[in-house]
Amino acid sequence: MAKDVFHQQVKKALIKDGWIITHDPFTIRISEAIKLQIDLAAENAIAAERNTEKIAVEIKSFIADSDISEFHTALGQYLNYCQAIEEQEADRALYLAVPIETYQDFFQISFVQRALHRYQVKLIIYDPKCEEIRLWIK
Repeated sequence: MAKDVFHQQVKKALIKDGWIITHDPFTIRISEAIKLQIDLAAENAIAAERNTEKIAVEIKSFIADSDISEFHTALGQYLNYCQAIEEQEADRALYLAVPIETYQDFFQISFVQRALHRYQVKLIIYDPKCEEIRLWIK
């Protein structure tokens, strides 16, 4: 499976933000024949070893000609991955990572906002140039 264009930038941004990358990629088997590969899994030690937060991150670059086509793909993957994580890793939260320029432009369209709200999509907004997380939306 090919990694997203900004895979390394998001990975570095998560590490800068205090996360420990535990899987790259994070694989979940949903049947004997089908396995899903989510880009990253990470843990963040909050205060003590038993109080850790676990996440999985699907990274999208939105660099193709059609943002709506990429959004369809991203949302479909996000929903499938959410179901698989709920069934097998209930203590892990899934995030969709998108570049800040896409978030400030395409993701502000009301249709997109309604879809994100309807499907309760958790977002990580990243700056690929600075390799930093700019915003978490839970």
